[in-house]
This record gives sequence, C-alpha cells and structure tokens, in this order.
Amino acid sequence: MEAKKIIRVKTITEGHRMQQLPMPAHPLISIIDSRDLIGAPGVSVVLDFYMVSLKRNCDGLFYGQQPYDFDGGFMAFTGPNQVVQGRPGGPNPEMTGWMLFVHPDLFWNTSLAKKIQEYEYFSYATNEALFLSEKEEAVINEIINNIKHEYSSNIDNFSQTIMVAHLETLFSYAERFYNRQFITRRKASHQILVRLEQLLFDYFRNDDLIAKGLPTVEYIATTLNISQSHLSSLLKVLTGQSTQQHIHEKLITKAKEKLATTGLSISEIAYQLGFEHPQSFSKFFKAKTELSPLEFRQSFE
Repeated sequence: MEAKKIIRVKTITEGHRMQQLPMPAHPLISIIDSRDLIGAPGVSVVLDFYMVSLKRNCDGLFYGQQPYDFDGGFMAFTGPNQVVQGRPGGPNPEMTGWMLFVHPDLFWNTSLAKKIQEYEYFSYATNEALFLSEKEEAVINEIINNIKHEYSSNIDNFSQTIMVAHLETLFSYAERFYNRQFITRRKASHQILVRLEQLLFDYFRNDDLIAKGLPTVEYIATTLNISQSHLSSLLKVLTGQSTQQHIHEKLITKAKEKLATTGLSISEIAYQLGFEHPQSFSKFFKAKTELSPLEFRQSFE
C-alpha cells in the first residue's frame, strides 16, 4: 500500500504560497476565506502553527481517522504538529467559512504564550468540534473581523498587543461555548459518562489486574474513541473530576470491597489491584481516604 504523502508547512507565508494565495499582510497571522482553498487531494499536512476554522456545509474532511459529521456551522482547532488531511476529492464548492492561522511567535513575550497551553481544545480531534448557535457564531465572527482589520491596517507598536488581546478573547469564548456544549449536548455527553463507568466497572471486576496493571488515561480514551483532552474537559464539566480521578475512585471502591469482605492480606490485595509494591498501595489508599488499609479494615471489626 502506498504511504500517504505528508507535507510540513513551517510558516504562514509558505502556506499561502502552497495555496496560490497572495502573500499574507502579516507574517505571523492570517485569515483566509475557505472558498479560496485549492486543496490537495490525498495529501496530509502538518502545520508549525495554530489553525482555527469556522465552516459550513463541510463534508469529507478528516482529522486523523475521524471525519467531520456535521454540515452546519462549527469550529475546529488544531495546534502545531497535528496532522490535517484534506478531503479525497478536493475542496467542497458548497463549503463556506474562514480559517485563521497564528504562528506561536506572535505570542512571544505576552501572557498568551503560556496561557494558550491551557486551552485543551487544541488537542481535541476534529470530530469533537465546537457546534455554534447563530448568536455564538456572530460573536466569533465579530472578533475575527476585528483581528483582520488590525493586521490589515498599518502595523505599529500596539498591533501585537491588540491582536493578542483579540485572540485571547476568541479563545475564552471558545472555552465558554465548549462548556456550554457539554451541557446542551447532554445526551451524547452522558452516554460517554455511562460508557466510562461501565468500562471501569468491567476492568476492575476482572482478576487479572496483576498482568494488566492499572488502566491508563490513554487506554480509557482510546477504548471510548475520544481524545484524552476532550474526555478530561467533558468530565470536569459533568462531574468535577478528571479521568484520572475517576480511575482512582473506582480503584478505591474495589480496594474497600476487598478489605471489608475478604480475608486477603494487604499485600495480596495490593497485588490483585495491580500494584507492584504493597507500600505503594498503602500510601495511595491513605492519601485518598485518610486511613491506612489496615485502619479501614479494623473499622469493620
């Protein structure tokens, strides 16, 4: 099987040149109309900069192995070094919207240089896109227009500060709208939560934890077919806990069950729960319950 071609795009100027677009007005930030894309069927692209897009009537686009599944207005976010794959047949003539490209160098010596790492949606898969209401879309488009106006005007000592401020506002609204989506798309969100609970229940019910070890966040996310960052964000909104905290909660429940209902030694329980060393289990148990395993067991005597 022929390997897929992957092209790395290091600069926004290079990206414009590949798409046969005019040179960007600013080397570190650009907004283009989606209808101006010429596409590259069968080619995957790795960008060295951030990309934010808002699209309508979009089908056939892939991120990794996941296709877009919504033909209304939605936003997608990708960070540097993520693979973006174009639709096999080239651009969709019915697609409308825009794409924002921002090079990390624009954030140099600003608070956003560090803060942008906190926006987990840059690590979401594209099928975990942000679906916007008409009012939300209008808010986003107004910010984009402000950014475009700023970099299209005469560049001065205030330009970077103003553009970064607009970008931070854009990212903050995106975070708010994602949190809203976890709540309004409650059925889908809760289905994921139910599947998580069942997955952990089945995992800890088996007696081969010695061989398998404790479940990792990566294992949980892969099994649920959802990105780690999206799962973490969803759980924080719905339950106030991270994925790791959910794993630990189920582990403590299983440990308490064995301590209260079996005559197994602390060491035997530790090994059965996937701990290599009993001391590690005792330390973990006390950190979560404020009791040692032995003190917990004695409370039932």
